[in-house]
Amino acid sequence: MDRVLAETYPDAKCELDFDDPFQLLVVTVLSAQTTDRRVNAVRPTLFAAYPDAPAMAAARREDLEQIVGPLGFFRAKTDALLKLSAALVERYDGQVPPRLDDLVTLPGVGRKTANVVLGNAFGIPGITVDTHFGRLVRRFGWTTETDPVKAEHAIGAMFPARDWTMLSHHVIWHGRRVCHAKKPACGACTIARWCPSYGEGPTDPEEAAKLVKTQGPA
Repeated sequence: MDRVLAETYPDAKCELDFDDPFQLLVVTVLSAQTTDRRVNAVRPTLFAAYPDAPAMAAARREDLEQIVGPLGFFRAKTDALLKLSAALVERYDGQVPPRLDDLVTLPGVGRKTANVVLGNAFGIPGITVDTHFGRLVRRFGWTTETDPVKAEHAIGAMFPARDWTMLSHHVIWHGRRVCHAKKPACGACTIARWCPSYGEGPTDPEEAAKLVKTQGPA
């Protein structure tokens, strides 16, 4: 299934724009309860003003709130960025540590965010169990685990570590484009033949094709 998804989405990658580990850490934190596209829209302004952890840690709250305002929950997100940046400065000389155990000690950083940063900024394999990934691996019958950490370990045991990061991209891209939560496009799915949940959505190819999105949510 993963091999076919890789063929289906040859361009699969992290859909958050970033230039370095700090940027990826920040935009991943900001992506909670909003879309990658909206985060990407504010990213240039954000990092032009605050290019690194020391600069962001010293930001005026009002200025930071104005930049992240379009993403919603701007007070909470501003607070998260200020605390995260300050912790990076205090503990790691302003640098993002390339270790899971260190990353998850940072304010607002859980295993999902840590694995995004490790896999995409440092090339260290990690499985990103976001809502799409968790939903699809249960729909595929790969695991019944609903706890993200348990699901991460269960799927990690099924695939070589070298495949973890790209596996995450393949599954997440499929979840955003074809295997939707409420009405999956089963008739347009390239891995339908192996899926135990085939038929949860329309199986007619023409009807299913109308549900396919060419990119992730706006």
